[in-house]
Order: sequence, then structure tokens, then C-alpha cells
Amino acid sequence: MRIERNYSLKHHNTFHIPAETRWFVEYENEEELDRILRDEYFQECISLHIGEGSNLLFINDYDGIIIHSMIKGISLADEASESVLLRVGAAERWDDVVAYAVSKGWGGVENLSHIPGETGAAAVQNIGAYGVEIKDVVETVETYNQLTFEKRIFTNEECHYRYRHSFFKENRRDPYIVTRVNLRLRKTPVYRLDYGNLRDALKDGEVSLPSVRDAVIRIRREKLPEPAELGNAGSFFMNPIISGAQFEALKAEFPDMPSYPLPDGRMKASAGWFIEKCGFKGKKHGNVGVYEKQALVIVNHGGATGSEIVAFADVIGQAVNDKFGIMLVPEVRYVY
Repeated sequence: MRIERNYSLKHHNTFHIPAETRWFVEYENEEELDRILRDEYFQECISLHIGEGSNLLFINDYDGIIIHSMIKGISLADEASESVLLRVGAAERWDDVVAYAVSKGWGGVENLSHIPGETGAAAVQNIGAYGVEIKDVVETVETYNQLTFEKRIFTNEECHYRYRHSFFKENRRDPYIVTRVNLRLRKTPVYRLDYGNLRDALKDGEVSLPSVRDAVIRIRREKLPEPAELGNAGSFFMNPIISGAQFEALKAEFPDMPSYPLPDGRMKASAGWFIEKCGFKGKKHGNVGVYEKQALVIVNHGGATGSEIVAFADVIGQAVNDKFGIMLVPEVRYVY
């Protein structure tokens, strides 16, 4: 177990905000986690469990305890004729899990290549890209309850997955810490290529798990900044889901507006397109800006505070609402 006081979080968030936490505690296994949660001092403090910090924005210093898991490992938990079950520690880097699956010839997560973050946080956030979400392969999620100290395994259905949402993000629920994620992968891959420009990127070569992974990585690197080089948390806003009637009204006024139909008749619109149409793509304000190649990404050009980023995001959101009547909801979690 590692315990630090007045600890900088600059390397624990991909925006590289130099916030500090009063206490930083890192545990290696469930036994250490149990000891932390049962500690009387811990129970008196506010606390936050984080992964790699690729979806967090620290607004101020954190006057409490930041907890981080070091539970790692990728193991074969079950094997059937057509599938395998991988048991993955919450602290495993998600892209390492994808690379491992692809190297074994197991399909289902190749479209989710090169997404930053750890596996536990990926299951909480229900990450997605190129027509695939992690919910498509999650079989169960192993957790530890911070209030009752009991272990619980959630089925996929019990995770209440939907777009960028899960049971674990619902504030009214008891706080569960994800310790491991179990993924059901296919021995015979079923490729999902009809999203974005993925098929075009593969048109001159053989379709395979490695080629799909390479294409996804190439596309993401072309349009998204690397967090190590330019502070960001990927997509800052969620793509808005609008009614069919609102879509038709907007489409009549803006015929080039991209959209993706949902099974319930609603439409998923493009937040990046709205932001770009409002003139923010590549725009810089002080230490903050919108990435020049992808309007959905807000970047820290160096020295930005969390408050500066929030203020800039608010300006963008207001402009989109004024022009399109669309309320953008941050995908990034604000931590005060």
C-alpha cells in the first residue's frame, strides 16, 4: 500500500492539471482496499476513486482522499467452443487489454483500440468508438461496496449500460469500486466496419484483427492529440441524443448535419459538428483551446487551470445552445 500526503495529481489526469490532493492512497489487492475503507479516518473524509484520470477535470485542489487501484492481471477465466472469457484487473491499461486480445486472435474489442484509461474506468464509463461499446463484451463486473464492505458481481444487465453510462455512475446508488472486469470475446471475429471512415482505411488491405486495430490507431492519431503531448480528455462533450421531430427541424435548416439513427427512433447528433459550425475549431483562448483537427476535443495548451477549461467549455455550450437549441452535456467529470 502506498500513502502520500499533499500529493500532486498532475500525472493522474490527462489534462495535466497541477491540482493536489490532501491524501493519495494506492492499493495492490482487495485486502488492502478493505483495510482502507474500514479505516475510521478514511470514513470521516471525502474520497474519490480514480483510474488513469483520462475522463476527469480537477477544478480545485482535492480536500480529501484520492484512491487508486493497482489490481492488475489478464487471465483466461473460461473457454467455450466459440468464445473465451478474460478476467482483467481494474488497473490494467485498457489498450494493453485490446492488444492482448488481438494477439490471441480474439475479437470484440479491436475497434476500441488506443482509448486511454484503465479497464475498471472503461467499464464504468461504457467507453465506445467506431460502432462498438465495452458493454458489447462485458459479461460481469466484480466490485467492492464502500459502505457495506461486501463484494458483488454485476451481470451485464445489472450494469444498466447505455450511451456513456452505467449503474456505477448513478449517484443515488451505493458507491461500488470496480476491482475486475470479465470480458466475453469471440474466437471467430465479427467485424464492425461501417462507422466513420474505418472501412475506407481498410479498403486496400486484408481485414483482420491486427489490421482493424492498426487502422483504428492510425485514424485516432490523425485526428486526436496524444495526452502526453497536449493535455486533453478526448471527447469533452457527449453527442446529444435528440427526438425525431427536433432532428427533422434541424435537418431542414442544416442539410449537411451528420446524425446516427437509434433503435427507438431518436437520433444521435454530432457535438463536434455543432461546435465546429459555431466557429470554435482550432480557436484558442488563453491557455485553453479547441483542437484544430477535432472540434470535440478541448485542450490544455499549457498552464491552464480547471476553472479556465470549465469557463471555456461553458462558452462553447452556450454558443451551441443559442445557434441550434441543443444543450451539450460534458462527458468529462468535473471534480471540485
